[in-house]
Amino acid sequence: MSAERILQVLRAPVVTEKAAQANTLNQYVFKVSSDANKFEVKKAIESLFSVRVVEVRVLNVKAKVKRFRGLEGSRKGWKKAYVTVAEGQSIEFGAAG
Repeated sequence: MSAERILQVLRAPVVTEKAAQANTLNQYVFKVSSDANKFEVKKAIESLFSVRVVEVRVLNVKAKVKRFRGLEGSRKGWKKAYVTVAEGQSIEFGAAG
């Protein structure tokens, strides 16, 4: 997999309370490209963060319908990946400060 494709597959880490709870189980949550599959996500995480990936679960987040001043619109749908890394390994997103 090329370095360009690796950066296209991984969009951003998801930082929520649910994602923080998953971190205690060696799981990390990422927003990924909508055309990415489990194999591509695994290879991208392993090469970018130098960790061993045990499992990848991928799900589609459906678009939400929103209304503003009587007009209906929708947010975009996106794809989310739960990545489980090997015991004793972790992913650091960067130090604050």
